[in-house]
Amino acid sequence: MEIIMKEKLQKIREDAIRQIEASGDLSKLNDVRVAVLGKKGELTAVLKSMKDVSPEERPLVGQLVNETRESIEKILDETKKKLEAAELDAKLRREVIDVTLPAKKNNVGHRHPNTIALEEVERIFTGMGYEVVEGPEVEYDYYNFEALNIPANHPAKDEQDTFYINDKIVLRTQTSPVQVREMEKGHLPIRMIAPGRVFRADEVDATHSPSFHQIEGLVVDKNITFSDLKGTLAEFARQLFGQDTKVKFRPHHFPFTEPSAEVDVSCFKCGGSGEIEGHSCRFCKGSGWIEILGCGMVHPHVFEMCGIDPEEYTGFAFGVGLERIALLKYEIDDMRELYKNDIRFLKQF
Repeated sequence: MEIIMKEKLQKIREDAIRQIEASGDLSKLNDVRVAVLGKKGELTAVLKSMKDVSPEERPLVGQLVNETRESIEKILDETKKKLEAAELDAKLRREVIDVTLPAKKNNVGHRHPNTIALEEVERIFTGMGYEVVEGPEVEYDYYNFEALNIPANHPAKDEQDTFYINDKIVLRTQTSPVQVREMEKGHLPIRMIAPGRVFRADEVDATHSPSFHQIEGLVVDKNITFSDLKGTLAEFARQLFGQDTKVKFRPHHFPFTEPSAEVDVSCFKCGGSGEIEGHSCRFCKGSGWIEILGCGMVHPHVFEMCGIDPEEYTGFAFGVGLERIALLKYEIDDMRELYKNDIRFLKQF
């Protein structure tokens, strides 16, 4: 019986080795493992027939079966490792990467010129000790007009210039209402700028839009004079357009400031000469100056409307169009370019 079992196990081993060598891939190798060592495999069938072996021969036959199993498992594992290595090598050859090829370029977004200009203005004024304050775009007529010393019959209140929601609510035409709201709080002194979107019933063209952005500033304290206003705006212009920039104040009229002025800066393109290489400068139209903002000392009546004593406190205010700064700073001819969302245009910034 022992000899017969030994020959049978030897044949199982030789057949298994032959099948393993012929398998060629991991799937067929696993089929061989199941056929030989599985629950219904040849070696398992031998183990089940152990009941027919005499008790004296069982230990020896059991040892032969275990040796055969170990031998086949060893060959299976060695073959599996070789096949896995060959499969990985083939996969790497198929998926070879040429590191000299150019990489895919990621499309990175760009900041909008308005955003860049706003951050620059905020940096300048926060560096002077100002705070940035925001307010509602849908505003009461009172804050947008009456509290700013603009009477009911003023042309600015005409429906041709202002978007009315009803008799008492408008889309704000300026960010000055934010200043009124801050003054009403009574937390003095005040040093603030109020950037934001404003609305006016304008036709769309190269320099106008029904929706645009303004930055308005306000300072309220004791003993504030026009000299403080001039010094502040001169420093603002130098930091924004360059240290050689000069400023010029021209008398003007605004209902909420008295005295009032418009501010021009020396043309940063031609240096204030009005000419570039013998030709008239297209930026300043040959004048050497560019208008950038309006300003003035806060009107005493505005202080009274906000509950501030004009005999004790004085202040100044100014307002500049954000788009105007962006157009000048980046030499853009048409305001409409800012809102076309043309990626070719925005990539330049």
